[in-house]
Amino acid sequence: MEKKIAIVAVVVAALFLAGTFIATKMKSTNAALAACGAGAIAGGAVGGPFELVNSNGETVTNEDVITEPSLVYFGYTFCPDICPTDAMRNAVATDLLDEQGTEVTPIFISIDPERDTPEAVGYFANNFHERMIGLTGSIEQTTAASKAYKTYFAKEANGDPDYYLVDHSTYTYLNIPGMGVVDYFSHTDDPETVAERTACIVDAVGAN
Repeated sequence: MEKKIAIVAVVVAALFLAGTFIATKMKSTNAALAACGAGAIAGGAVGGPFELVNSNGETVTNEDVITEPSLVYFGYTFCPDICPTDAMRNAVATDLLDEQGTEVTPIFISIDPERDTPEAVGYFANNFHERMIGLTGSIEQTTAASKAYKTYFAKEANGDPDYYLVDHSTYTYLNIPGMGVVDYFSHTDDPETVAERTACIVDAVGAN
């Protein structure tokens, strides 16, 4: 009986120490993110698993494409202004980070699968940066990915069947493998801001 009690005590102590370690590590990580000006906290409700289709027509998951710090954006290739501007901003930020020795992957996820074929979204992404990954999928797949990242999109009602617009949110999310979304950038943030905050966060959490 005493032996069983001793074993239970050891297990409880181990769980307590593990919990304390995790809590301390999370507190330290959150402090580091806050010091960099991050707007999202690691382990938060934004971001999550997804299954989409790449430019080669292959089904891929978030684990397949987010293998290093990544700038994730939801848009569509027929977007007349906002999406090209944000995609170019993310591409420039990626180059600025390269110059500093910090490598990230820019990712463009389509929320218009009716028109954005794998080839189309791949061509669109590659025009902005050679490392930018273009992803699309079925309406179910793209909707699920959008919901995971808490983004919004809505197809124009009664629009031209070929030239309709899609209203959508315009945030770019910094996702780090093993941590998830740790920061986000608005449409008004310039490339220098994106690069500076991203480099600070990547360095602070040791994701280089």
